[in-house]
Amino acid sequence: MMIAAAMLLAATMTQAATRQQTIRIDNVNEGKTFDGIGAVNGGGATSVLLKDYPDPWRSQIMDMVFKPMWGASVSTMLVEIPGDGNSTQGSMPSHSHHRGDFNARRGYTWWVLREAADRNPSITLDATAWSAPRWVGDFWSQDMADYYVGWLKGLRYEHGLEMDAIGCHNEKGWSADFAKTLRSAMNRNGFSNVRLHGFDNWGDGKMEFVPVMKEDAELAAAIDIISAHTFSEIHLTPESRALAESFGKPIWNSEEHIYLPGFDCLITIVKCFNENYIISGATKIVNWYDIAGVYPLEPYGIEPSMLIASEPWSGHYQVREALWAYAHYGQFTRLGWQYVDSGCLLLDGGGSMVTLRDPATDDYSIIVETKEAAAPQTLQLKLGKELKKNTLCCWYSNADEQFVRARDLKVKGGTLTLTLQPGTVYSFSTTSGQQKGSFDGIPEARPFPIPYQDDFDAYSEPSQWGFLPHYTADIIGCYELATRPDGKGQCLRQTVGEHTLSWAPEWHHYCILGDAEWEDYSVEADVWLTPGDEAGVMGRVCHVGTGYGVWAKGYYLKVDDRGHCSLMITRGKLDPKELIGDAEQQALILARTDIEVGGEYVLDEADVKGLSACSWHNLKLVFEGDAITGYVDGVPAVKANDSRYGKGMAGLIAPLQESSISTPYFDNLRITPLGRTKANTTPLPSVNPLY
Repeated sequence: MMIAAAMLLAATMTQAATRQQTIRIDNVNEGKTFDGIGAVNGGGATSVLLKDYPDPWRSQIMDMVFKPMWGASVSTMLVEIPGDGNSTQGSMPSHSHHRGDFNARRGYTWWVLREAADRNPSITLDATAWSAPRWVGDFWSQDMADYYVGWLKGLRYEHGLEMDAIGCHNEKGWSADFAKTLRSAMNRNGFSNVRLHGFDNWGDGKMEFVPVMKEDAELAAAIDIISAHTFSEIHLTPESRALAESFGKPIWNSEEHIYLPGFDCLITIVKCFNENYIISGATKIVNWYDIAGVYPLEPYGIEPSMLIASEPWSGHYQVREALWAYAHYGQFTRLGWQYVDSGCLLLDGGGSMVTLRDPATDDYSIIVETKEAAAPQTLQLKLGKELKKNTLCCWYSNADEQFVRARDLKVKGGTLTLTLQPGTVYSFSTTSGQQKGSFDGIPEARPFPIPYQDDFDAYSEPSQWGFLPHYTADIIGCYELATRPDGKGQCLRQTVGEHTLSWAPEWHHYCILGDAEWEDYSVEADVWLTPGDEAGVMGRVCHVGTGYGVWAKGYYLKVDDRGHCSLMITRGKLDPKELIGDAEQQALILARTDIEVGGEYVLDEADVKGLSACSWHNLKLVFEGDAITGYVDGVPAVKANDSRYGKGMAGLIAPLQESSISTPYFDNLRITPLGRTKANTTPLPSVNPLY
C-alpha cells in the first residue's frame, strides 16, 4: 500500500506532471464559518426498514453514519417532519393526525435523531416538512406554524433534544408572511434559539425571495439563514450570491442531489461540497439521503444513499462508496472551523480545492478532488504564517480503493508540494485520529421469509415501536398498530382518513412488504370496515411510483361495506393522452400487452352476501401462474387470467372514497408460497424496541 501511495502522492516533484500551479494560502481570517456537511433522513420513509434491524447490526449502521472519526462522521443532519403524506419513497406518521391529536412516539424519526445525537453530541439538527395533515388547512398558516411548534415540543419534552434550525417548507414556493408567523410562534413558545431558514426551493427561481428581504425588514429579521437546494445543478450567480451575502447571514444548501453509482458518486459528492462554497458561498451542504432502509422496489432504493439497509430479517447491509465522500470532510473538519478563502478555488488542471482551519488550535485541512482532471497536476502551496503546523496526514480515494491512508507530508520552507492524480479525492490535515471504520461478521443477504404471518399481538406496548409493525413500508397513509375494534387484541389500522397537504400526487393509501421476486403465492388478511370503507389486499406489486407520485403496478382485491367485491389491476399513473379514440379503440389499447398504459381496471367483480361493516371478514388473493382468484371468507368470489405482472410484493390497501379515505382495520396477515415460489423458513430475528 505504501508503494501505491507513493505513486499517488509525492512531497516533491519526483513525478512528471502536465500542469503546475502555485497557490498562496494566507489571510486566514477572511473566510466564512463552516456549518457542516451531512445528509437528509426523510424526504420519504428513507429508513423505515432500519428500525427493524436486530442489534448489533442496527447499531453498526448508525455508527457508520454518525459516530465521529469512524465512517461518514457527518457533522449535521436534516430530517423530515412527518406529515402523513408521500414525500418520495413513502410516508411517515404525523405526531398530529387531526386537530387536538398529539403523540410524540409515532414513527421512527425521533429515534433516528436520538441515535445520532447520542453518538455525536456536537451534531447540529435541522428539520422541515414535506407534507402536513389536512387539518392545518393551508401550509402557509398559523395552524402550520403551531404544527411545527408542537413537533418541537415533542422533541424537547419527550426526547430531550433541541433543533438547531428549522425550514419553512420543502420545495413548495415561499411566503414572507409565513416566515414571520413561524418565527413569532417559535419565539412565543420558547424556541427563539431555533434558527429559521428559507425557503428551500430548487430551480431558477429558488432565490427570488432574497430581493424582497431588502424591502421587508421584518422578513429579513425572521430569516436567520438563506437556504435553497441543488447548487450543483444551478449555482448562485455572482450577483445573487452578493445580494444574499449582503445580509450577513449564512447560505445553506439544504438538499443536494448526487444520483450516481459507485466511485462516481463519491468523487462527485466531494466536488459538490467544494464547489458549493467556492461558487455559491454555501457553508452547510446536506445531501439527500443517508440510509436506504427501503425495499429495492422503491424509487432511489440504492442511489444516492451512503449505506443500504434493506434486509432487517437477515441483518445484511452494505456500505456504498458514497459514504467515504462524507468521511473526506467529516473526519477532517469540525463545526465552527473557518474557510480560508485563498485556499478555496477551482484548479487550473481540473478539479477543486477547499481549505478549512480551526482558529482555536491552528489545525487545518485541505480537501481536493480531481474529477475533471485529464492528467496529473502539481500544486505548490505557499502557506501563510498562521498555518504553522508542518506535518499533514494524507488520505485518498480513487476508483480502485476508498479512504486509504498514504504517508504523511511535510511542509518545507513554508511550501507544501502535492502531485495529484486525476479522478481522485484527497484529504490533507494536521489533525489525527482518522480511521476507516468497519465491522466484521455482517450477515449474508437472503430473501424475505415466506411463509410469513403477523397477528400484531407481539408488540406489547405499541408506542415502544413507534406504533409501526415490522417490515411494512407505508407508501402513502399510515398503517399503525391499534387495538382491535372488538377489543380482542391488537391489529393494524390505516389511520389517515383525509387527503393530506401532500408533497407529491396522491393515490389510494397502501403499504407493501415482502419480496419483489415472488411469483405464485397467496396473501390474506382479516379486515374490519368502518361504515363507508373499502379495504383490500395487494399482490404482485412491482412498481410504487417514480418518487413523485405513488401509483402502483400490480393487483388488488377489495370489498366495500355493501358486500361488493372487485379484483383490480393497477397499471401505474394514467396518462390521458395514451387513451385516444372511442370506447372500442380505447379497449383495444388497453388489451395490448406490449405497451404500459396506466390506470386501474376491473378484472372481475361480484356481490358477496353477508358482508357488512363493523365485523371481521377474511380476504385472500391467490396467484398461480396467470390465474388470479379472490376469496372472501374462504369462498371464491372473483377470478381472472392476466399475464401482465408475473411477480411482485404483497400489500394492504385502503382505497380513496369520493371525499375521504378509508380507515379500515387489518389483522392476521398471512403470505403463503405456492407453485414456483419456494418456502424460505429461516427464523426471524428478535428486535429491540425503539423507545
